[in-house]
Amino acid sequence: MNQPRDPLTHLDKHGSARMVDVSDRPGSDRQATAEGEVRISQAAWEAVSSSTISKGNVLEVAKLAGIMAAKRTPELIPLCHPLALTHVAVDAWLASDPPRVQLQAKVRCQGSTGVEMEALTAVSVAALTVIDMIKSLDPWAEVGSLRLLAKRGGRSGEVRRPGSAPPEAPGAG
Repeated sequence: MNQPRDPLTHLDKHGSARMVDVSDRPGSDRQATAEGEVRISQAAWEAVSSSTISKGNVLEVAKLAGIMAAKRTPELIPLCHPLALTHVAVDAWLASDPPRVQLQAKVRCQGSTGVEMEALTAVSVAALTVIDMIKSLDPWAEVGSLRLLAKRGGRSGEVRRPGSAPPEAPGAG
């Protein structure tokens, strides 16, 4: 259920940036799922598929980069609370027509604030890692469709992006 949003909570009454105080919020199981893609050339797709990229296995390295990034989100996003993440899963797989690497992250914690930014950060850094690894074959690869698919926990309960169900990634967990 979508509830009305508070005014900009990261601004004080004078318009200055501040971290939201979540001290009085009850802890709950928080989960978020995000996705994105990297559109790549057919040559890059074939190289990723056949594992002939000189830097290594693109999909596995992207997954690892995404997991590492989720854990460092508060260092990258101003005013983001540090959270004790209990689970981070990042999946990366090839899709065709158009050729692309599809990415999905699921993040969980027990806490008083959500993990949406951690899931989005995981997908973002995984996507950038794909580009870094294939840039010699495809300097024009591009990140697209970075978005939150679903979140659970806290005041808003369970919320899904209208009109979409999270795709089930191979090995998603």
